[in-house]
Amino acid sequence: MSDDPLLARVRKLLAKAEDPACTPAEAEAFTAKAAELIAKYGVDQALLAGTDPALDPVGDRVVTVLAPYARDKAGLLGAVAVALRCRVVYLERRSTARIHLFGHAADLERVELLFTSLLVQAAHGLAATEVPSFDHPAAFRRSWLVGFTEAVRARLTEAERAAAADAPGAELVLVDRTELVDRRRDETYPNLIRLGPRRLAGSGRRQGYAAGRTADLGGTGLPA
Repeated sequence: MSDDPLLARVRKLLAKAEDPACTPAEAEAFTAKAAELIAKYGVDQALLAGTDPALDPVGDRVVTVLAPYARDKAGLLGAVAVALRCRVVYLERRSTARIHLFGHAADLERVELLFTSLLVQAAHGLAATEVPSFDHPAAFRRSWLVGFTEAVRARLTEAERAAAADAPGAELVLVDRTELVDRRRDETYPNLIRLGPRRLAGSGRRQGYAAGRTADLGGTGLPA
């Protein structure tokens, strides 16, 4: 990652996002703008590369996610990646999870920046949330992470859609770019098996979703 001044500002945004002293109201106001900037940056990069694909080539990377709750954290990574127009193949989802990501370079970088910050924010949220006496702590925390992931996915997906709609010609460019990413994934995994959704116990989904609604989406590559 370069020492571009813009990325220095991103690091400052992420530091704010990861500060547990930030109130939910402050986070919600900040993240509404941050989600918009995430999407705008992605569309801008796509349009620039539309004239010269070499500026933003398709690539891939394998990410390892460690315990605890590696499988649930991998689900968060997958949700962020898909929302930001990358593709995901789960290689292993046990005590340690390994995920193969495919996408254009700018989108993979957005995913990495945002996921790193969201992991810290989720850890703060879990630490601040009391497990009900009737629930098993691990089951509650897994369901909390699922709710958190669902909220983040919804917010990012809507922001990406709105940004594409606001940029003339962007939707066709994004379709072409997505097809290239799909092709790279399918060439690498021609016999890919798609798994169904997980079934989870635990009562933390609603609280996790509420935390995801206010999570800071500041890992943009753009200043605030």
